Amino acid sequence: MSYKGISDFRSDTVTRPTEEMKKAMVNAEVGDDVLGDDPTIIKLQEIAAEKLGKEAALFVPSGTMGNTIAMKLAVGEGKAVLMEERCHIFHFEAANVARIAGSLPRILPSNRGEIPIKLLEENIYSTLRDHIPETKAITLENTHNMWGGAVLRPDYLKSVSELAKKNNLHMHLDGARIFNAAVALKVDVREIVKYFDSVMFCLSKALSAPIGSILAGPEDFIKEARLVRKFLGGGLRQVGILGAAGIVAVEKMVDRLEEDHIRAKRLGENTAGIKGIYVDIKEVETNFVMIKTETMEAPLFLEKLAEKNVWALPISRDTSRFVIHKDIDDRDIEIAAKAIREVMN
Repeated sequence: MSYKGISDFRSDTVTRPTEEMKKAMVNAEVGDDVLGDDPTIIKLQEIAAEKLGKEAALFVPSGTMGNTIAMKLAVGEGKAVLMEERCHIFHFEAANVARIAGSLPRILPSNRGEIPIKLLEENIYSTLRDHIPETKAITLENTHNMWGGAVLRPDYLKSVSELAKKNNLHMHLDGARIFNAAVALKVDVREIVKYFDSVMFCLSKALSAPIGSILAGPEDFIKEARLVRKFLGGGLRQVGILGAAGIVAVEKMVDRLEEDHIRAKRLGENTAGIKGIYVDIKEVETNFVMIKTETMEAPLFLEKLAEKNVWALPISRDTSRFVIHKDIDDRDIEIAAKAIREVMN
């Protein structure tokens, strides 16, 4: 369903709100959320908390803000957080973990987002030595952006959670696309997030709302999170206009994510055999397809695709990321595969 003739695979953030979202926004009952009386945003937060099995939830303008708040509260100044070396918090959130939370990110290698348990354990430091920052938290990303939408499975999360509990560490989940993981695993999202003390997920990515994310966790944690949100400039007024779209996103847009996964697999299969292209079909787990160009650098490859009205983003010199979302249909998959074949030939 290309928009203005463009098949836009750059991200699932490019989705436009559904007609139901637009109507809900127009008709939203609103108050003043800074004063705590916007009924629509209150409803969204209650729905989100229930959906995740958490005590409370908070609407935030962006996933970056949600993760930043979590880092400030769970880790804090001069303390350390263990995270995966290619994770979004470390690479793509304006260094907020250091600049705003004042925390030390201790980055560790992984197998498609899964940091070995032994490696995590070896990097947990107490205050035995004053000059070594104490480890306060572990954060994971699910699905994992830079690993092509890789899914972290509950058995692994359980092992990490057991380690965290043993060492009194906070577990935070960057779950920007956590519902993609749940759909891919065919489990209730609660089965994934139950291992985490706090979790952030985006309304504005795969779920197609125009703006916003949710931070969820214990009631006391979310109460503190509201204060930090205000400190960061995230206190909004008649935000129920946005919350109305968020309610539709959470209640109506989760089950259809499987369509995106099916189309991603189809795009991978339709391009894997093209000369000069490498796609690992086994790694197409959700709505991402990572296309490696062996005879052309990614920026040139994408420039040539753009001439054919197919847009995507480079993630390295030789690899491009194609993200499937609600505004990509079967015809867009055909258009993209055909354009890629023509460019490479």
